[in-house]
Amino acid sequence: MASSSFIGSHLLYSSCNGKTHSSSFKKASFSIPSSYKLQNPSSFERGVRFSTIRATASDSKTGRKQVEVVYDLEDKFNKLADEVDKNSGISRLTLFSPCKINVFLRITGKREDGYHDLASLFHVISLGDKIKFSLSPSKSSDRLLTNVPGVPLDDRNLIIKALNLFRKKTGTDNYFSIQLDKKVPTGAGLGGGSSNAATALWAANQFSGFVATEKELQEWSGEIGSDIPFFFSHGAAYCTGRGEIVEDIPKPLPFNLPLVLIKPQEACSTAEVYKRLTLDRTSKVDPLTLLEKISRNGISQDVCINDLEPPAFEVLPSLKRLKQRLVALGRGQYDAVFMSGSGSTIIGVGSPDPPQFVYDDEEYKDVFLSGKPQITFV
Repeated sequence: MASSSFIGSHLLYSSCNGKTHSSSFKKASFSIPSSYKLQNPSSFERGVRFSTIRATASDSKTGRKQVEVVYDLEDKFNKLADEVDKNSGISRLTLFSPCKINVFLRITGKREDGYHDLASLFHVISLGDKIKFSLSPSKSSDRLLTNVPGVPLDDRNLIIKALNLFRKKTGTDNYFSIQLDKKVPTGAGLGGGSSNAATALWAANQFSGFVATEKELQEWSGEIGSDIPFFFSHGAAYCTGRGEIVEDIPKPLPFNLPLVLIKPQEACSTAEVYKRLTLDRTSKVDPLTLLEKISRNGISQDVCINDLEPPAFEVLPSLKRLKQRLVALGRGQYDAVFMSGSGSTIIGVGSPDPPQFVYDDEEYKDVFLSGKPQITFV
């Protein structure tokens, strides 16, 4: 498992030959020849793992010590575990697929290819989906199931696109049965689909025996989505270009910083938001200045700039009202209130408690509401 990637660090369990395990030979019992005398037999017999065991072999007639053996169990077992894991292969894999927020999002220009250049601080949070992968006997198609109606199950889904991309790039022929337990709402600006795609690439690479490096996976992923490369970062990154240029940064925010996420039922069309974007209405603040302020002083309202808010509020006026009410009623409760991505999630940072009006007002009876997510890291 690749410890450097965010997704890799959230492996829940892998299963070889149908048996769940995290690492082979964590505990074992051993038979010691009667001619060996352990220096600490009681601890050993209780099954406590030793990094080193010393034993002596003696001549039973003369009582003279003949040899002392120093045996590094931990090193030996790690080598055995690596060999077993390498040879047995993976048959099932369950992974956590985290979502992200844009702490700030500056749009810095229009590109010749029709996309916009952006500069943004992406950060993962503890809200995420769980995806189960298992090898399929089929050599022609993947099978995707999910708990959420309306999610496409064919190659319109980024998971299937990612698996197709992996097979195209590597020449492998593994197909999968996938169960997606979706917790991240769609059309929320939280990158749930992009995270799922990155998770699928990481899983496919595990099943194929690491035929690609994580750097290759990250580079390939930009071909099917601008946000996907971020999810191969350490969890906090300064992203530029279309979002595919990812620079890991030291942890800019406190661990376990509480958040409130509120997403109306209505989604913002990303294409429509960008269609209404005009560069003369964007902020003129240097994004590197914002990054420096956050790294030095943490989150505050003045640094949480999202240039996509004005056009998103035109597409969905109720979203503007939601933010205004959250700011007004949350004074002193939230350090900052802002929209993530192109919407339609409004985030309050600094408290896990939603404002009372989302419970009392009929307008918000169907919102997605989560007061438990936190800033998290690898």
